[in-house]
Amino acid sequence: MKDTEQDIIDSAILIFNEDLSAPLEKVAEQAQTTRRTLHRYFKDRKELMDSCQKEVRKTCHAAMLKAYNSSDDPMEKLERMFYAGVDCGTKHSFLHKLHTMHDHSHQAGNEECSGYDNTFHVWKSHLQYLLETGKINPVLTLDWIHHLHHGIVAASIATQTARKMPDAELKKLAWVSFSRAISI
Repeated sequence: MKDTEQDIIDSAILIFNEDLSAPLEKVAEQAQTTRRTLHRYFKDRKELMDSCQKEVRKTCHAAMLKAYNSSDDPMEKLERMFYAGVDCGTKHSFLHKLHTMHDHSHQAGNEECSGYDNTFHVWKSHLQYLLETGKINPVLTLDWIHHLHHGIVAASIATQTARKMPDAELKKLAWVSFSRAISI
C-alpha cells in the first residue's frame, strides 16, 4: 500500500510541476490508479500538496547534505551540490515554483516556508561562504545565484524531456553553464 501512496506523490509532483491547477484525475491517471484510490490516501488537494512538499524537502535536503559532506574542497562541494539539485530535477523545480509564485508571500513563521528555507540552507550558506571568500563573482547576489541554479535545473528538465540525453552529458552542460556564469 505504501507503494501506491508514493506513486501518487511522485505523480503529483510531475503533474503539478507542469500545472499547479491540474485536476486530481490527471494525477491519478499518471499514478495508474483511480481518483477514488487517490482519496483513500489523501482527503483533498491540500493534503496531497502538503505530502508532496514534505517528500521534496526531505529528498532534496538529504541530497544537498550528502553532496556537501562528500568533499573538503569548497568548489568541489559546490559542484556536487549543484549536481544534487539537477538530480532532484522535477522535485527541486516543483518546490522552488511553489515558493516563488506571484501570489506566494514567503513568511519565516509558515511551516512550508521554513521547510523550504531549511531545504536550501546548506546550499545558500555555502554560496554565501564562496561569495565572502571571493571564490565566485562578488558582483552576484545570493538570491541571483540561487535563482540561476533553479533556472538551470529547469533547463535541464526541459532538455531531458525534449530529447533524451545521457545524464553525464546533461550534467556537464548544466555545470558549464552555471560555473561560467558565477566565475570571477
